[in-house]
This record gives sequence, structure tokens and C-alpha cells, in this order.
Amino acid sequence: MNWAAGGMAEPTVLVTGATGNVGRQVVAQLLATGVRVRALTRQPDSAGLAYGGVDVRAGDLADPRGLEEALKGVDRAFLMWPLHTADAAPDVVEALRRHVDHVVFLSSGAVQDGLIPDQQRHPVGRSHAAVERLIERSGLDWTHLRPSTFASNTLWWADQIRAGDVVRGAFGAVPMALLHEADIAAVAVRALTEEDRHAKAAYTLTGPEVLTQVDQVRILGEAIGRPLRWEELSREAARQQLLADDTFPDSFVDTLLDGYAEMLDAPRPVTTTTIEDVAGRLARTFRQWAVDHVADFR
Repeated sequence: MNWAAGGMAEPTVLVTGATGNVGRQVVAQLLATGVRVRALTRQPDSAGLAYGGVDVRAGDLADPRGLEEALKGVDRAFLMWPLHTADAAPDVVEALRRHVDHVVFLSSGAVQDGLIPDQQRHPVGRSHAAVERLIERSGLDWTHLRPSTFASNTLWWADQIRAGDVVRGAFGAVPMALLHEADIAAVAVRALTEEDRHAKAAYTLTGPEVLTQVDQVRILGEAIGRPLRWEELSREAARQQLLADDTFPDSFVDTLLDGYAEMLDAPRPVTTTTIEDVAGRLARTFRQWAVDHVADFR
């Protein structure tokens, strides 16, 4: 149901992962539509979400009791899955089933159609496909968003860029169709406020262009006004560099590098027009993202 067109009372939407790059955008864009927003975060006092009437609640997807409390009085939910396995998903989906009528799930572009979760090649695809399947079997209305690479992943290079003009890493030739978090959020908001149009849809989201990591570094340099260059490392050297980075989860290092190796050998990514088709505007370029985030690299 399109609540605005149907003249119904404004719904309340729960946003999980509300302090993340995408979650913050979902909160802000939902507020702009007039929807009541409840934000779930581990640390509500430091979340920076107490504006525009946002109802900020303490909670964690790994804590069924906290989630259950946050869901009371909620009509719809934006679900971001921050965990590396789907072990906690049955309890989460069951709690959602008891309270909401529609879930917009931020899944992964690693999910491949036609394969059951155990057949998915990539571990990220396996965990997200498992959550997708649980949602689909719950009786809830749902919309799955399957994004390509987040442009915000380049924030991993911020310390290197602040320290000098060289970004060091492996698989510099890997091609990616980078996505601006505001575009992911725009599709999520449409799905949350125009349910009839988006129920039981799985959307593949990409940016408008395919860029290698070498290209990305060059564009970041142009945005911040300094010439930057990529320095290729061996896989093992890149692995040790990531393991030494306290801000990067050790458990994800090999998953990331394995994924890059597969992407390098896979067919070149194909861009989609889903963002334009659903949100009604062209997908933002990586250059636009870089300009929006200049302060993060200085």
C-alpha cells in the first residue's frame, strides 16, 4: 500500500543499522517523506540521530529481547544484516513477522539467483541468501536490495591518503560498479513507502560506471586536489596490511581478498538502471561520492 496515496495514517518504520552509511541515509530520507522513524542502535546516546523526531532505541540484532521491544508499534522495517553468518536470522525474522507487514532487506550483490543458500559461491552471498529465504518463507511482504560494491568501502584508504600520496593494496585492476549510499537509501525508502509497487521484488543495484581500484584512487585524488597513485601489493602483503589495521575486522580479511580474486577473473560487471527506474533519478557517480566525502580523506 502506498500510504500517502491511500490517505492512511503515517506508518512507523524501524531502521536497523541506523548509524551506518546506508542506515543514516535511510533515516534522513524517510523523515523527508513524513514517515515516523524509529532507529535501532547499540549506543543511542552517541548515535547522533536525535533530530527530526527520530525515536532512537538501544538494541542489537543479536539480542532478540531488545529487538522485540523496539518493534512494538512498528509497521515496516529496514533490515541491514551486520553479522557474518545467518545463525541469528531465524529469531530476527520471527520477531519481524510478529510486528511488521513489510521488510526491506539490504542483502548483497553476491547473492546469485537460482541457487539455494548452501550453493552460493561466496560466504557473504551464502549468509545473505539464507536471510532472504527466511524472510520469503515468513509470510511477510518483502523487498530485497542487492547492491554492488559500496563506494564507502574506499574509506578503508583514508589513513593512507592522509599520510601520503600512495594507496597500497592488492588486485588494483578489479572492476567495480560503485554505489553511493544515498542511492541505496533512495530505493529503500521507495520500497518502504510504496509497498504495492515493490512487494516481492529483488533489486540489483549498481552505480552508473565500472571503475578499477586504480581508477578510484585517481578520482579520489582529483576530488581532494592531490595526485594519488595506486601501488600494487602481493596478496600476502595486502593481507598483512589489513590484519595490522585495527579498524578492519580480521575475520573479513580473507573473505575480502578471495572476493577480489574472484571478481578479477569474473566477467566485467554490468551496470543496471534500477536506481533510476525505482528512485526516479540517475545513479550518482563515484566522482560525486568522492566530492561528498572530501572531508573524510583530509
